[in-house]
Amino acid sequence: MRKLNTKEGPVDRKIPRMARPQRRRLIRQGRKSGDPATAQRFQIVAMLGASKGVTEVARSLDVAVAHVSRTAQRFVRDGTGGLYDRRRGNGTRKATEEFLRALVLLLLSSPPDHGWMRPTWTRELLCLQMQQQGFARVAVCTMGRALWQVGARLGTPKPIVLCPWPTARRERVLSEIRRLEERASAQEPVLYSDEIDIHLNPKIGRDWMLRGLQRRVVTPGKNEKFYLAGALDVRTGKLLTTGAASKNAALFCQLLRLLTARYRRARRIHLIVDNYVIHKAAAVQRVLASFAGRIVLHFLAPYCPDHNRIERVWLDLHANVTRNHKCTTMAKLLSNARRFADAYQWRANLTQRTPLRIAA
Repeated sequence: MRKLNTKEGPVDRKIPRMARPQRRRLIRQGRKSGDPATAQRFQIVAMLGASKGVTEVARSLDVAVAHVSRTAQRFVRDGTGGLYDRRRGNGTRKATEEFLRALVLLLLSSPPDHGWMRPTWTRELLCLQMQQQGFARVAVCTMGRALWQVGARLGTPKPIVLCPWPTARRERVLSEIRRLEERASAQEPVLYSDEIDIHLNPKIGRDWMLRGLQRRVVTPGKNEKFYLAGALDVRTGKLLTTGAASKNAALFCQLLRLLTARYRRARRIHLIVDNYVIHKAAAVQRVLASFAGRIVLHFLAPYCPDHNRIERVWLDLHANVTRNHKCTTMAKLLSNARRFADAYQWRANLTQRTPLRIAA
């Protein structure tokens, strides 16, 4: 006779062998509960009813042997009723569908909108605000589960500046740029351009680490800066870059000369840029005039970085090169950045991307 060890002591009863139809009914009953943990307990009993051992069941379902034993004890003592979640008798569920819908609307606002001084939400503050809105008081752990149910996450907000242009004017300029991009060809390539700052002090970003251990990133102390100017071809997906120690009009002029050298056969090069002052400098106008109209600048609406496709490239560069880096010299860091730029292929032209491997 199999013994099931529990806190109350050994139980000298075993789950009797069940016929296949009975086992299948148990499994279906567990699935109808809508709770994965409950469905698993019903499956454990069904497998034990097929004369499988406790260890075999635990290995098959990838659970602890003690969990299988406790589940069997609950079934022996209370029948199928003992396999359900024991919180079923706790009363009416507080995190109802209406509660979750109100929580979603609440997350679209911020605490000051509701009279609170704190500028960010916490689970405790969400509990208080939901209670003020007429819902039942819930525990912090319940609010955590509710946030998980609505798909909320604890993330970093994105700072933005609103475009000062009227909406119609902004949309008209952006539509013209999109149409220009659709007409890109080898004779008239279209490129997005921008500059990026490279700092020897690493950008600190999130990374996986073991619980209780915080990864440390050694910084050189005295920071150094370098600047890259890049252009992303929307037709081929290739990235062209050049660099300098200063972020000025000379850097942008250097990029313009690089484009004319790389696109010798192009009749006209369309370059989409933002409204940064170096793009409109007198030195840039003189260089453009020397090219006799081969390069045409198209300016985005002010404060619309999301519409400059190369911004996504710079995010990838920071993620693959500068974030949490361990380079002790600017030369090594720029070498890694150059390798990334040379191997980069715009994601719109790829079905699958793999991270760049940087040699130690």
